[in-house]
Amino acid sequence: MSDEANENKGANLPALTRQVSELVLAGSLEHAEEAFSQAADAHGDYAVAEVLSTLPPQVTALHLAGFDGAKASVATLLVPPKAWADSLAYIAATWPDNMIEDDPERIAENLFNHVHGIVYANDDEDRRHELLQEASSTDHGATVFAILWSLAPREILEVAGEILSKGRYVTGQTSADSDIVPLAIDLARASEDGWERSLLELFPDFRHSAEMADVELPEDPDEESEFMQRSTRELLYRLRKQVPSVRSMPRRGTRRSMGTDIFS
Repeated sequence: MSDEANENKGANLPALTRQVSELVLAGSLEHAEEAFSQAADAHGDYAVAEVLSTLPPQVTALHLAGFDGAKASVATLLVPPKAWADSLAYIAATWPDNMIEDDPERIAENLFNHVHGIVYANDDEDRRHELLQEASSTDHGATVFAILWSLAPREILEVAGEILSKGRYVTGQTSADSDIVPLAIDLARASEDGWERSLLELFPDFRHSAEMADVELPEDPDEESEFMQRSTRELLYRLRKQVPSVRSMPRRGTRRSMGTDIFS
């Protein structure tokens, strides 16, 4: 057993889990962060990760929704990939009811900040890939990424074509700069299946990403396209409908893997 694990034998993790849950549900996110920081100082990062792995996913979603790349968070740095992936099933429950209808792009941008803040919290590439693999392995995760892609559909189609033609040598060069493109490439590298599923969530008429190679979207986003594309608002409502009852835990998606190794 590691020294860090041995040290945690003296830590009362169930009590810390209860404390953090109560603070988050009471809206005291800063105090919950203080509790995490104190636990990390006293018992190491392992204690915080253990607590985050045992928190109910709806509590984790509520806590992490209060932080993005612009706000420092111990939980953001240490949340286990599986715990984060499960919490994404509840993220839509944290949005104000009227905002989906009135300002869907703002919600999507906040969601991007949340995902980006978790995935790029540090420079650990293995952790980044594990986070992306876990998050995209569920139906709700595919919808989350589709929401992000809906903010830049033309660039996403361009990078999808580049991935198909260049594989691991993809550069991510598109007709317009977008912070979303690097995340898309990292998802494709971490999980081909997760990347493809997220594409098909945004463009549901297609059976495989290869069918999108010659798709051209209109220059004017308000102009109707001959190819079905779910709007940001539609995807937000779709994710809202996927929020499970708090009586049940999120389940793995049943969608089958499609395609071969695009980076082989």
